[in-house]
Amino acid sequence: MTAVPDAPTGVPEDLPLMRGVELSDLEATTLLDQAIFGRDSYSYTVMRQFYDLYSRHFLVVDDGKDIQGYVLAGTAVDGRSCVLGLGITQDRRKRGLGRRLMLGVLDLLRADGVHTVRLSVAPENDTAIDLYKSLDFTTEGGLQKDYFGPGGDRYVMLRRL
Repeated sequence: MTAVPDAPTGVPEDLPLMRGVELSDLEATTLLDQAIFGRDSYSYTVMRQFYDLYSRHFLVVDDGKDIQGYVLAGTAVDGRSCVLGLGITQDRRKRGLGRRLMLGVLDLLRADGVHTVRLSVAPENDTAIDLYKSLDFTTEGGLQKDYFGPGGDRYVMLRRL
């Protein structure tokens, strides 16, 4: 299991446990991803492959009964990383879980020598954009039309660690 840093400063202490993903979490994590991202979600097969490749940078928030959120970063050997997914259950949003997951994975990435983290975000997802900006991500260029195919416009954001 991935060792996760202590709760970052400024994050409420009454949040569910943040920990490294386990194989038994993949079904719940996949269902959460599908509920949030619909047609753009990952299949169980892809989540399993991500688990095999990137489990060190794949964190979940677990309240003891259910997975409440996850973050996943894929990392290249040259010190670059990409946040492949961040999702929080609808009923647990706006409680600091996304921030906590992002700070946790950024700490792990930094400790592993990653120097650059990228992510993409839908232009209508103001909450996520605000979160990423508050974590010192900046937009690379303007809106990238059809980034994920027709209708899949995204902002690409970058942060140096």
